[in-house]
Amino acid sequence: MKKLNQILTIAIVAVLAFSGFEASAQKRHTVMFYNVENLFDTLNDPDINDEEFLPTAAKAWNSAKYTRKLQNIEQVLMGIAAANRDFPAVIGLSEIENRNVLEDIIVQGKLINGNYRICHHDSPDRRGVDVAFLYRPDRFEFEGQSALPVRMEEFPAMRTRDVVLMWGKIEGEQFCFMVAHWPSRSGGQAASDPKRRAAAKVMRDAADSIHRANPACKVVMMGDFNDDPFDPSIAEVLNAKQKTKELKEGDLFNPFWSMLKAGYGTLAYQDAWNIFDNIVVSENLVNARAGELRLQKGTQPKFYGNIYRASFLFQQSGQYKGYPLRTFVGNDFQGGYSDHLPVYIFIGK
Repeated sequence: MKKLNQILTIAIVAVLAFSGFEASAQKRHTVMFYNVENLFDTLNDPDINDEEFLPTAAKAWNSAKYTRKLQNIEQVLMGIAAANRDFPAVIGLSEIENRNVLEDIIVQGKLINGNYRICHHDSPDRRGVDVAFLYRPDRFEFEGQSALPVRMEEFPAMRTRDVVLMWGKIEGEQFCFMVAHWPSRSGGQAASDPKRRAAAKVMRDAADSIHRANPACKVVMMGDFNDDPFDPSIAEVLNAKQKTKELKEGDLFNPFWSMLKAGYGTLAYQDAWNIFDNIVVSENLVNARAGELRLQKGTQPKFYGNIYRASFLFQQSGQYKGYPLRTFVGNDFQGGYSDHLPVYIFIGK
């Protein structure tokens, strides 16, 4: 815990142009998160368990399939960019193997025009999957980064993804972004719940510490939380509110809670939709003062959140018709995208 506090203190101290699309008179910044589902390169890393994604494995993960995966990710990011006539300012990603695959993403086709930079940290996950940010330096003025481990005395062998923090300025205003991939529901939702609660506490404690150090700093959390907005890890430990009218200073707001209640989802299981992919924001981004950046309504005015639902992201036939089109079903290559749909929000004045 002392080491955690030291890392967090370092983060808190730091916290104290070309787009290729027609520019608007008033900038609106898109912030998104996408679980890209097992983006591994084709090389064996002896320090992690990546054997499932090698040319010699049952999946026969080779350069052609890897290239197809990169092109699919580019298609998704460019689709969101085209829909909003601007490249996203900040992109959070999960299930990426290393920095190399991030470098391969940002040089894909037209995506290279976004001029993205990378914020990445190697996590202790046994399979080697990490979380990371891509950001546009013309929109986000990067100042620093850190990582917060998720540890539990009850599970000393647990090796899950660290929470990655990135802080800097947008239009001169201080922001701190966090991206995470909380522990899975392996072993059952109830049995694994304490692990996600532990991850939520790390993020909540970080947000509270940042708010105490600099109440003006606006916090944006994102990630695959492996829980829905109403589950205890998010609703109680993270204490992310459902409604903007409930917010008080220092609170957090989850714009995807209302979307889940309305029947939307980001992943499907046994014909039921969940929203495990969340973006949570601090109260001062919702109730910003006049002239400051604030959370804006989404593409559907009823909601502040957005789920990207392009038709190409869905299985068009067969047993899993209507589900997200995955890269693999078992070891059968589908050539798809991910088992998760991307989510995003708008920030502007």
